[in-house]
Amino acid sequence: MIVRIGSIGFCILCVIFLASCGRSPSGETEQESPPAPEAAVDAPDIQATNAFYYYADLEGAWAFYTDVLGLETVADYGFAKILQVAEASFLTLVDAERGMHTAEEPKSVTLAFVTDEVEGWWEYLSAAGVPMRADFDLVDGRPHDGFVAIDPEGYYLEFERFNPHEENVDLMPLLDGVEPLYSDRGSRPDDLGIRATVFWLYYNDLEPIESFYEALLGVDLLVDQGWAKVYEASRSGFIGLVDGANGLHSATDEKGVTISLFTSDVDAWFERVKELGTVELRTQEITDESGMVRVFVGYDPDGYFLEWDTFLDLEGNERLLDLLGHR
Repeated sequence: MIVRIGSIGFCILCVIFLASCGRSPSGETEQESPPAPEAAVDAPDIQATNAFYYYADLEGAWAFYTDVLGLETVADYGFAKILQVAEASFLTLVDAERGMHTAEEPKSVTLAFVTDEVEGWWEYLSAAGVPMRADFDLVDGRPHDGFVAIDPEGYYLEFERFNPHEENVDLMPLLDGVEPLYSDRGSRPDDLGIRATVFWLYYNDLEPIESFYEALLGVDLLVDQGWAKVYEASRSGFIGLVDGANGLHSATDEKGVTISLFTSDVDAWFERVKELGTVELRTQEITDESGMVRVFVGYDPDGYFLEWDTFLDLEGNERLLDLLGHR
């Protein structure tokens, strides 16, 4: 959180004669000091992070995420299905025929499942025949361990454990404060949990992007990996900014993903975004999506779609609203 507070100096070395005349030592009438500027308004709440992934075969993708990964479907709108990944982390699968992106656009995003059971996930997913980007190479002393699986239409899924390490000194207490989410759905073993998520995004020039997200979210840098930076967005949801020259993906002009923030106050976020003036708006007003959610969409400086969502208290949203603490 960035707070700017002005400081006011006072002159106290005034002689009695000048003070009684209401004048400064220079002989000029003293002026009242201007009021200090008000502190910057805190960012409105973010209840959870989410991303929209776009599929040619939505039913096939849904089966993978529910049957193999064991995620719960917390809202089903037919063409879009919202899944809970961790306590305050979600993923929405969208029929590309009805979404804001096509299934052919570059999938320049990686969803990291932060888990304590990396080895168990590797054994389970390998046995299930899930494609892997590379072998799992476990090396002692690294700040994080993990591997990358590939979903049915090519999105990268990283299973990652952050280890006690000087690089993670600010992150570890946050992760320790979140309970892992376990599941007995599908074929997922009930001892494999997901504690948090990171949405990794890829850029040509990180420095201006860091400033953009710090100002937008009202947060400071949490993890500095040199070519990758991590910021807290929700209790279990993090956003990672990656130098495309070193990451799993290169930076691309088109991006087959929309990053979204679930909030209880989309109106406050809309006003904040307009006041900041750094987000180009796709919709010039808050809109109603399928009668179930109030939403607006903009773009970050490199063209990633950003969406803010407030879900209405209606039939079909009950489970999601319970998880978000609305009900």
